[in-house]
Amino acid sequence: MTFDDLIQTTGEWLRGSGPQSEVVLSSRVRLARNLADQPFLSTASASERTEIFRFISHEVLSLSSESQTMLIDVDRASPLDRQVLVERHLISRQHAAGEGSRGVSISPEETRAVMINEEDHLRIQTLRSGLRLDEAWEELNELDDRLSERVAFAFDQEIGYLTACPTNVGTGIRVSVMLHLPAVTLTKDIERVARAARDMRLAIRGMYGEGTEAIGDLYQISNQTTLGHSEEDYLAALGQTTIPKIVEYELLARNNLAKTKAYQLDDKIWRAYGILTNVRRITSEETQMLLSPIRMGIHMDRFHELDLATLNEVFLHSQSAHLQKLAGRTLGDEERAIARANYLRKKLSG
Repeated sequence: MTFDDLIQTTGEWLRGSGPQSEVVLSSRVRLARNLADQPFLSTASASERTEIFRFISHEVLSLSSESQTMLIDVDRASPLDRQVLVERHLISRQHAAGEGSRGVSISPEETRAVMINEEDHLRIQTLRSGLRLDEAWEELNELDDRLSERVAFAFDQEIGYLTACPTNVGTGIRVSVMLHLPAVTLTKDIERVARAARDMRLAIRGMYGEGTEAIGDLYQISNQTTLGHSEEDYLAALGQTTIPKIVEYELLARNNLAKTKAYQLDDKIWRAYGILTNVRRITSEETQMLLSPIRMGIHMDRFHELDLATLNEVFLHSQSAHLQKLAGRTLGDEERAIARANYLRKKLSG
């Protein structure tokens, strides 16, 4: 697998399948780990960072049974390629913007990514389309166990795994689910959902995690604490209790809109489609906002001009880095706005 191969697919997180995928776009489980015999990255020298990267990348690749697993040297990658990885949720924004020796290992189906030298020595994550946290955890736990047999992790018998940030100490686990919540946003109930999440010590953020806003009615919900409970407790709290309730709330809101405001709902869907198929310049943010009601319309069986696979492809390829990769060159802001509009009209008008 090469980097250019990535651009030809939408990846696991936008595959559009799996349980409750009409609301849940993807499930992700991530573990933070550090080597026991190496300094944390905040105090590591350039040569130590390079040695950590070399050692971990060798161990991770040696455990992979998939010959197409790809290792990307993020430090040497172009800014555009780094942003592509961010848009595909394979590395964090912090990893892309960092300095020094660092990289990421990616499985062929993009279901697994191992960030090396992000904030911690390792950030191991597994992704699944739909609500499949248990399946993601099963793969991640197995990989963590296999790595533990070969690598000594920084660990304290009383508090657990040691991490660069205190909020990750303990299990080091971060469980997150990407949700599409257009109906509760339309009905102004999203703040109630956010308030309930915060009361349960959950974080609710935008599509790219901490510090980002929810654009296109996409919200990422994750645990805030990693100490005091087992990994299974965090998985169950989110996957078996919180997320199913939010999904139920969103679907109820959609049904109520269809019953009481059908014309307004259809107008919002078709108006968005009309703009996207006739626009001459448009930003990535506006594109995502307009694709949101269309996504809802497809799942509610009220819109049949597009299938979900095409919508997901458009959603990803209209983002800035993907758009420029498809164009084969770097584009300025205005050039991107025009190129995106050209792409949308061609792709959506058939």
